[in-house]
Amino acid sequence: MMNPSEFENIARAERDFWWYRGMRRILFDVLGAAVGQRPVNRVLEAGCGTGYDALILQERCGWQIFPLDLQREGLQYGRSYGLLRLSQGDVAALPFPPATFDLVLSLDVIVHFPRGEEERPVAEFSRVLAPGGLLVLRVAALDSLRSRHSQFTCERQRFTRRRLVALTSKHGIRLLRCTYANTLLLPVALAKFRLWEPLTRQAPQSGVRPVSPWLNRLLMLPLAAESRWIAAGRNFFIGQSLIFVGEKAG
Repeated sequence: MMNPSEFENIARAERDFWWYRGMRRILFDVLGAAVGQRPVNRVLEAGCGTGYDALILQERCGWQIFPLDLQREGLQYGRSYGLLRLSQGDVAALPFPPATFDLVLSLDVIVHFPRGEEERPVAEFSRVLAPGGLLVLRVAALDSLRSRHSQFTCERQRFTRRRLVALTSKHGIRLLRCTYANTLLLPVALAKFRLWEPLTRQAPQSGVRPVSPWLNRLLMLPLAAESRWIAAGRNFFIGQSLIFVGEKAG
C-alpha cells in the first residue's frame, strides 16, 4: 500500500507537474506503438491511484477502462472525475474472471509489494489477460536510486530490466519491449538521492511538491526529448524507471 497522504499530493500535481506530464507522454508513446492495429476493447488499470490516467486513456482511445485500486483515498478522486467501472480491489487477488481483458496496465504498483511478493500481482495480471493480450508495466528502477520520497510513499523494491523480464516471463508473458526512462536527469537524481539527502539527513517526504513555472518547464524538456527517442523505437539502457510491454502467450 502507498502512504495514504500521498494521494492528495498526486491529485494536486498530476495534471501539470513535469514528472507526471513527461512520463505520461513517454508511456502513451510506448502504448500507442505496442497496440498498433490490435483490437483493444476492455482494459484494466490495476492500481489506478486517483484514476487520472484512466480518464485520459478513456477519452483518447475510447476503450472500456476498468480502473481498480485498493485504497479508498485514490478512489474518491476517481469518483469525482466521473469514472465509470471504478472498483476497489487487491491487484494480488483481482475480482475478475480469467481472460477478461485485452490490455492490463499497472503503473508504479508492484514496487509497493515486499520483495518476493511481486509474483502474486503479476500472476493475476496474466490470469485476467486474454490470450494475445498486452501487459504494460511501469516500475521504479535501480536500488541505488531509492530516495526519501521512496520511503515516504512506502516503496518496497526497485527493479532492473533483467529481473522484470524474468518475472513476467515466468508467468507466461512474452517480452515485446522493455526500456528504461527518465534517463537524462539521472546524474541530478544520483546527486540528490546519494549525496544531498544523506548529508542533510532529510526525513522521508513527498517529492511531489510544486515548483516554479520556469523550473517545471525546464525539467520537462529532458522527458520530452526522451519521448521523441522512444517514439522512434529506440530504448534506453539505464534510467530511473522501467517500462515493460509484453504479450500473453496464446
